[in-house]
Amino acid sequence: MGEIPPMNEMILRKAIEDEVFVAEEAKRTSAMHEGNSAWLFDFRAVMLQPEILNAYCELFYERYQEKYPFQVCGLEVAAIPLVAALVMKFHEKRKPINGFFIRKSRKKSGLLKMIEGKVTDDPVIIVDDLVNSGSTIMRQIEILQELDKRVIGIVSILRFRDASYYVNFQERNIPFEAFFELSDFKESLGVVNLQDSRYTPLVPNLFGEIRWKFQGESPNLFYVVPKSAPVVSDGFVYFGTDDGNFFSLDVMNGRVAWRYKVPFGSKGKYILSTPAVYRDMVFFGAYDGNLYALDKRTGQKKWVFMEADWVGSSPCVAEDLGLVFIGLEYGLFRKHGGVSGIDMRTGEKVWEFRSPALTHGSPAYSEKFRVVGCGSNDAVFSVLHAKTGKLLWSYQTDGPIKHAPCFSDEHDVVVVLGHGETVFVFKTDTGDIVSKFRMNFGSYGSPLVFRESVICGSFDKHVYCFDLFTGVLKWKFYTGSRCFSTPVIVDGLLYIGSNNARLFEIDPETGEVLGIFQTKERIVNKIAYDRNTGTFLVPTFANEIFALKKR
Repeated sequence: MGEIPPMNEMILRKAIEDEVFVAEEAKRTSAMHEGNSAWLFDFRAVMLQPEILNAYCELFYERYQEKYPFQVCGLEVAAIPLVAALVMKFHEKRKPINGFFIRKSRKKSGLLKMIEGKVTDDPVIIVDDLVNSGSTIMRQIEILQELDKRVIGIVSILRFRDASYYVNFQERNIPFEAFFELSDFKESLGVVNLQDSRYTPLVPNLFGEIRWKFQGESPNLFYVVPKSAPVVSDGFVYFGTDDGNFFSLDVMNGRVAWRYKVPFGSKGKYILSTPAVYRDMVFFGAYDGNLYALDKRTGQKKWVFMEADWVGSSPCVAEDLGLVFIGLEYGLFRKHGGVSGIDMRTGEKVWEFRSPALTHGSPAYSEKFRVVGCGSNDAVFSVLHAKTGKLLWSYQTDGPIKHAPCFSDEHDVVVVLGHGETVFVFKTDTGDIVSKFRMNFGSYGSPLVFRESVICGSFDKHVYCFDLFTGVLKWKFYTGSRCFSTPVIVDGLLYIGSNNARLFEIDPETGEVLGIFQTKERIVNKIAYDRNTGTFLVPTFANEIFALKKR
């Protein structure tokens, strides 16, 4: 006969077999392993039962009392009962410990907290009910290390994979223990450790060096939306911040070359506009209603276009026409928005096109067809003659359009994505529909055309890749969180951020994840890349920019 396990271990094992394990078609096993198994483990069904919670705490105490003193934490919601019960158990044993929990996303009201509870100087043990890919644990580690807290252990009740899979923890010298693994239930439940090749270990430190980090003052954490993304030109990076400052930083060291302050904003919004750079000028809009043109070397004002009430749109330029285009918002009845073409040297308006809805969407320009495309909050996408602003064609989509479309002059198409569920591919010259692709939800970001594919992120937590001409899905990747940012191709690889504070590096042909960069705040904008220095500029919604060097 085999060795009889201790009583508390037996209690947990029986609970897992009888109540936690759920065998039912079309259930998801966890956030990172979805749809391809007919089972899941629902620990929330039992973790408030006194006998089971006590067995967990006794087993934890038995194995970790020698590491005392320490504090425990975990990610909401699953870890909250575990943390609370451990705090009470160690108090009962006359070895008091501190506990706190980390939110999945920063609170959107009140104090905007990411951590609930007091954090002490004691080392930390992270607890969870189950661990699959380990990506949520990595985010907690990043948050804690940002606070200069030392993580001395990770403890879960169940792990889904072989211990060798979790190289992320091993590289950081953080011990990881699970009371059980899937293969412990091979005979009783018919499950074994996952070996799915799609879930190869994610390398958290995809970037071997953080060259510098910029932190803007007074980030507005209420607005979880794409903000002013960085743009690189001639060794400097340009972007705006929530406190109304527009910056030029040296790409090499992050030092401020200059800053320009806009006078006021609206409802806590100042600069959400991503700049456009052309020759010696940089253009951006602001919520004071102005479009600014500054000297990119000095930050000196060249001109200001002041006709709108608010500007959340990002400008684009037509080099061949000498025009800059911008979406505008007005407080006028049934004339809330529009697009204007402005002389880039003088700031004089050349033409305007008015829309009944606010135009937060950004224009894009097709040099081949000399047209401008832009969407508005009424879900209408309009294509205009770039020289005159004359409407050439429009289409009523299925949701407000908050970002720029993507023209592919190589394929003579324009791809449009909004808050609706459908991605539209139109013929640029006629507006005829080439293909459609339907997602579960819409998006904030712009689509990307790569070869003969369209790639885009979605509110439904996926990155999609579909055929440009047929609309047939090629692959999709589950990010674990809503995806607001716009995808970017650098040296043949795809980079896209998500609201779980991860930047993913993906093979654009297969959808295979090659690595991640994990930070603590949401990555809602597209990244920038400086080819001369090999520097990636990764922004977060908290007005941070990380300058990173790949391994």
